[in-house]
Formats: sequence, structure tokens, C-alpha cells
Amino acid sequence: MLERVPKRLRAFGRQVGAHMTASQIMTAGFALVILVGGILLAMPFCNADGRWLRFVDALFTACSAVCVTGLVTVVPATQFTLIGKVILLLLIQIGGLGIIACTMGAFLILKKQITIRSRVMIQDSYDLHTMSGIVVMLRYVIRGTFLVEGIGAVLYAFQFVPEYGPARGLWYAVFHAVSAFCNAGIDILGESSLQQYVTNPYMSLVTALLIIVSGLGFLVWRDVTLAFVRIKRKEYPVRRVLWKLKLHTKLALLMTGGLVIFGTVAIFLMEYRNPETLGGLSAGQKWVAAFFQSVTTRTAGFFTIPQDRFLPQSQLLCCVLMFIGGCPGGTAGGVKTTSIAILYLTCWSVLKGTEDTECFRRKVPAANVRTAFSVVLVALTAVLVGTTAILALEPTGLTEALYEVVSAVGTVGLTAGLTPLLSTAGKVVIILLMYMGRLGPVTLALLFAGKVGRRGRGRTLPQERIMVG
Repeated sequence: MLERVPKRLRAFGRQVGAHMTASQIMTAGFALVILVGGILLAMPFCNADGRWLRFVDALFTACSAVCVTGLVTVVPATQFTLIGKVILLLLIQIGGLGIIACTMGAFLILKKQITIRSRVMIQDSYDLHTMSGIVVMLRYVIRGTFLVEGIGAVLYAFQFVPEYGPARGLWYAVFHAVSAFCNAGIDILGESSLQQYVTNPYMSLVTALLIIVSGLGFLVWRDVTLAFVRIKRKEYPVRRVLWKLKLHTKLALLMTGGLVIFGTVAIFLMEYRNPETLGGLSAGQKWVAAFFQSVTTRTAGFFTIPQDRFLPQSQLLCCVLMFIGGCPGGTAGGVKTTSIAILYLTCWSVLKGTEDTECFRRKVPAANVRTAFSVVLVALTAVLVGTTAILALEPTGLTEALYEVVSAVGTVGLTAGLTPLLSTAGKVVIILLMYMGRLGPVTLALLFAGKVGRRGRGRTLPQERIMVG
């Protein structure tokens, strides 16, 4: 009788899975990995003192790792043993790639057949318009991830090996390459993240490069790679490369470059004379530190300057950059650069008096506009509700609470010093915000609104105008 239990459980699992959408599987998968990770990190063999870690702190750390956020209530460098740090690394990698990509990747490694249903889940996960070439795309994502992480580890090794020795240096190189690429921002160096490297342009630029590349998204990678291949084959000249890229790629590259440059210049100017941040650095070091801060607010979480020492105007700018985040289809969080771009393009079309949202001589579908609006509004609501909850639960100021909440919703991981001081209730609030931020605000909203949406499908109601503005 007992031998038949696993078979029944497997049959039950298949039956449940057959009726779940990709969003539901992803939501449940992340929750399960976070729970298992929290249980493991709480165990004595994962903690340096050999004692059980408070479950809320272990769960917080696991959620931060899987949601690639970076906020922590303990110091990973001193709290966890080598086994604990390896588990932490695996959680970060799973969170960066995504549950569905990791599962399907295991199928590819084991040479298992990927069913039509699995292909549909991959299509939904990466927001692809067709199932054609989905397995090829998945292979590209997995190989590209490990290739870039490997390059990052080699680049980090040039710094860490001379500093910490071969074994420890290589381990640090691998861990921080994965953490930077996955935009996790969790380090095992100590309490001050990369603050000791604020005057080291090599470390800042290597880390920033990993953050930017992963934040662009896998679809942008593929489009740019194909463009260079076509140029090499002389299918069209270099000067035409921009026009041959997809609209998504052009918008992602333009927004990423613009936000990084704007953030760098703004932080440089506002913090130039602040002795707590950039004031004591040389001109070149100020530019590098400002550039790194601008990049890391795009959901990375590493810092070279303590966030609580920035001026209020700089903290507000960082909140805006954290809220926007990176590009869709990658490891970055936030409401995404393309969502903000679509909203501004729609606003511009209204001011011009045109009906359609236009970009690079292309019409943006109305469905994209509706989705972008929903993503931004739901995320903004989460920020307002979360900030109010933290202010009600914790003895802190508005700026600190807002900074922490935006960092959680945007899965950034930068803190103005509040996270280690949170009460149990405050930690639960941040856990929920990190979870929502990693899945995406609209994904969770759709899970609850799905039945309502199905009920209203296929009907057309009378139209009536509402006064606006």
C-alpha cells in the first residue's frame, strides 16, 4: 500500500498541473522554492553558529534570493556556512532564470521530450508571439546565461584571486558573477557590499556591465546578435542596423542608455559636494561612482556608497530609477523601461492629437498600452500601500520607508538602513512586496481577476463618455 503512494501523488500532481496556466505554475513554483529555501537556510548546518536561524529571517533571505532582490536581514558573509552560501547561490540562479526556464532546461539536459503544453508555458513566460523556435530560444537563454556568468566570473577572478587566494577568490568570483548577472545584489563580502571598491573602477565597471547586459533582456540579446550576424554576411550595411532591429529592441536600448546617462549626470551634479558620498573622491572617481549608482538602481542591489547618506533629492531620483527598473524578458525587475516609454508615447500622441501611439514609424498595439498602464498603476498602488503599512508598523520616516518599499517592489535590494531593523510584521510586508515584484504586478492581479475576465468575455456594452482632466 505504501509503495503506491508516490504514484498517486505523481498522478495527482499531473492532474493539478494539467489545469494550471503558466502564470499559476510560475506563481506556485516561486512560492514553493522560497519555502523550501527558507527551511534549508534556517537549519543549523547552514548557519555559522550551528543554531537554527529564525524562520522569518531565513524565509526573508530565501525570498530575496529567489526574487533576485538583495534585501537581507542578516549578513550572508558571516551568517551562513559554505553549504548555506551554495544554497543561496542556487536560489539566486533559479530566481534569475525563472522556474519555467529552469524546469525546461532540466528537460533538455536529461533529453526529455518537451510537450506542446510545456512549449506554451515557455511562450507565455517570455511573452513570445509564436511557438516557432521556442526550444531554440530556451537553449539560447540558458547557454547565454552561463556564458555571460562565466565571463563575469573570469573578470572578477582577476580582482578576487590576488586579494583572497585561489580557492576563496574563485568562489567569490563565481558567486558575485551570478548575483550581478541575476540582478540579485546579494554579496558574501560583508556588511558594506562593494563599498570598499568605490575607488576601484575595474570592479565597478565589471559589475555594471553584468547588470546592464542582463537587464536588457534575452530577446534584445537575440535581436542584436542576429543583426551583427547579418552585417557580417553583408546582408545590409552597418548604417542600416538600427532600422533593422525590432521595435522592442530599439526602445529597450534607447531607454536603458538614456536612463543610465541621465541618472549618472544627475547624481554627479547633486552629490558633487556631499562629503558623505562623492565629495571626498577625485573627479574621475565621482563619475564612476555616480555611473555605478545609476546602474545599480536598475534592480541590481550592490552599492559602493551607503544609500542612507545620499541627499533627499538623490534618494528620490533613485526611487524613480528603481521603480522603472530594467527591460522585459531579462533578470531585472521594476515596471520595466518599455512600460514607461509606452505611457509617455501615449501621452505625447494625446498632446499631438493623434489616435495611435507611435514609435519609430510604427503603431504600438492598444493591448500593449493597456498592459503598460495596468503594470504601472498596480505597482504604484503596491508602493503606496506598502509604504503606508511600513510607516504604520515601524518607527521610521517617510523617505526610509518609501526607499525600502520601492526597492522591494522593484526587486532592487538597495536599502537606506531600515531592513535590518524591521519587526517581524515589517519583514512579512517586504517579503510579500518582493514576491509580487518578481512575479510582476499584473501576473498576480490576473490570477485573482481571471474568473471575472472569463465571465465578461464576448460581450459588447453601450458606450458613454466620461469627463477627464
